[in-house]
Amino acid sequence: MTDTHATTHDAEEDIRNRDIKIYVNGEIVHRDAAKVSVYDSGFMLGDGMWEGMRLYDGVWAFFDEHMDRFFDSCKAVSLDPGMDRAGVAEALRRTAEANGMTTDVHCRLMVTRGVKVKPFQHPSLSRSGPTVVIIMEHSRPVDRLQSAGIRLASVPQVRGLPHSQDAKFNSHSKLNCVIACLQAEAAGADEALMLDPHGFVNTTNACNFFIVRKGELWTSTGDYCMNGVTRAKVIDLCRADGITVREKNYSLYEAYSADEAFLTGTFGAQTPVASIDGKPVGSGQRPLTARIRALYKAEIARHVADRKGVAV
Repeated sequence: MTDTHATTHDAEEDIRNRDIKIYVNGEIVHRDAAKVSVYDSGFMLGDGMWEGMRLYDGVWAFFDEHMDRFFDSCKAVSLDPGMDRAGVAEALRRTAEANGMTTDVHCRLMVTRGVKVKPFQHPSLSRSGPTVVIIMEHSRPVDRLQSAGIRLASVPQVRGLPHSQDAKFNSHSKLNCVIACLQAEAAGADEALMLDPHGFVNTTNACNFFIVRKGELWTSTGDYCMNGVTRAKVIDLCRADGITVREKNYSLYEAYSADEAFLTGTFGAQTPVASIDGKPVGSGQRPLTARIRALYKAEIARHVADRKGVAV
């Protein structure tokens, strides 16, 4: 059966990815030889943190912001990644160089608590140090998403309270997001629009969510969602350009009647939303989304120019 679902991570097919080299605990090996133990705490329990980053013309976009989030998350769960920012930067450099990669590259940096001595939960059973993996792929978002947009369905699975599992963690434990995505697919949509514990519109299973109403940009308070790097950049860029941004509670009522809607994420930047629960978003015209995309593209170009030749 043909899969007709789109995702915000749909990329153009690139045969070079069949032979990429992957960083595993300091070694760089062909993807077919990249292995981790079945006793690894990440495989066994989802006990780990990760970051997604993009490489533009030799520059890792907003590296410092990504590292702030990564190291804050690791500290919060007492996970020692075994390297500092300079160590991460060097591992990224080595992996990109081994693959001959300079631009249109997406990276997933993953660190787990490491291999366990017994197959049980307690963190003290991870005694050999962290497992560090870096996957880099040649990756360009497909153009069709910019015209067709993503179809969302609101789902019963919510992003929970911070004292349950704080959604600000970019953790390997993504089961709640996977369940949300399955619920959306069962409803005939591409991805899930998740609510917060109080029933307000929050985020999708993979990205942050924005709507446009009467020339204003609305997004959630940020209390129950991943505080995305791209989300923060969009908010800052819009405010600097005179666009009113409201981080506020709002319901599906306002989302259904939005003039425009889009998602933000490191991979896709800004991806338009075509419909929510089968209801088309606005008229299909997306002037403010296009303006924001242009602002973000210009910010990437400025950032890359400023960082050219500067060690991350």
